[in-house]
Amino acid sequence: MNPLRLLPVLLMTALSGCLSTMQDPLQQVRSGVFGQAPSGEDIHWYELRNKNGMIACVHNWGATLYELHVPSAIGRTADVVLGFDDMKGYLSSDNQYFGCTTGRYANRIAKGRFSIGADQYQLATNNEPNHLHGGARGLDKVIWTAAVPNSNSVRFSYTSPDGEEGYPGEVSMVVTYTLTDSNALVIEYEGETSAPTHLNLTHHSYFNLSGAGSGTVLDHELQIFASRYTPTDGTLIPTGETRPIASTPLDFRTPTKLRRGAETLASSPSLGIDHNFVIEGTPGAMRTAAFLHDPESRRSMTVHTTEPGLQVYTGNFLFGQTGKSDQTYPQRSAVCLETQHFPDTPNQPNFPTTLLLPGETYTQRTEYRFAW
Repeated sequence: MNPLRLLPVLLMTALSGCLSTMQDPLQQVRSGVFGQAPSGEDIHWYELRNKNGMIACVHNWGATLYELHVPSAIGRTADVVLGFDDMKGYLSSDNQYFGCTTGRYANRIAKGRFSIGADQYQLATNNEPNHLHGGARGLDKVIWTAAVPNSNSVRFSYTSPDGEEGYPGEVSMVVTYTLTDSNALVIEYEGETSAPTHLNLTHHSYFNLSGAGSGTVLDHELQIFASRYTPTDGTLIPTGETRPIASTPLDFRTPTKLRRGAETLASSPSLGIDHNFVIEGTPGAMRTAAFLHDPESRRSMTVHTTEPGLQVYTGNFLFGQTGKSDQTYPQRSAVCLETQHFPDTPNQPNFPTTLLLPGETYTQRTEYRFAW
């Protein structure tokens, strides 16, 4: 895989925003300037539409999904992901990984340390005392190169140099967003490395099926297709074991309101649900990970993935920051359903490995399928 072979981007001048510019007559994908990176380079947005009224908007700062408009059975289309209207928000401390591609290693690595053979590596401890989501400048804080391969996809590529954020190996990555006419947002990942390294990517959207900024998701119903989870210590690092979720606040084997787990765990170190579930079935094969339903709007979302784990996070550290259209995002106003390998896998030999070797290709596919 060579990102330089990707199809060129056909850019157009935007009038304003995701929904109001001219349309590329060849690719049928709208695009425009979203804002400027700290370097002064333009960041571009791209709009995907399907025949049923869904709209997905992405930009190349962090290969980020920043709008996802979904119809409803009651006749109201809503944007169901949290985000910001401009680059000022994405560059601020208010941005808690909204909609981005997360890595090189999503989730936590204990004390930011791991070894590969005799070589030891020290990463940033940006979530004291641990490493989180790729470090101080993870994949969410870099400019990806965009390409439009067809009328319903946008492809982002980035090459992380050897040693970036302490990780070994030059790693070339591609993330492709596709919006299908069967109402699925498909995210596909590929990666190759020049030296042995650990790679674990995920998508970090905050979902509220009633619409971003419409209140908490505590009455959303969640079903997780898992019977075990990875318990953690007081700093949210796995102990290395897996335990049954039966008879715990994490028992979502049948559709259950998020309120049950989030409020029961409110006084724990995670302040709510922030746990990794062991998805049933064979890792590498597509299977169902979760089902989320909003009784108010009647929207639902089913998550399918090739990954072994699902990190469920109930927005416990949202604090009322101002997002799109001056909406506020209070605590638990969204839920993240992050398909990935388990936290701290580089230090946990019993977990499915995240080690990537030269000559191998990292692949992952996740689908968020919507119904209303």
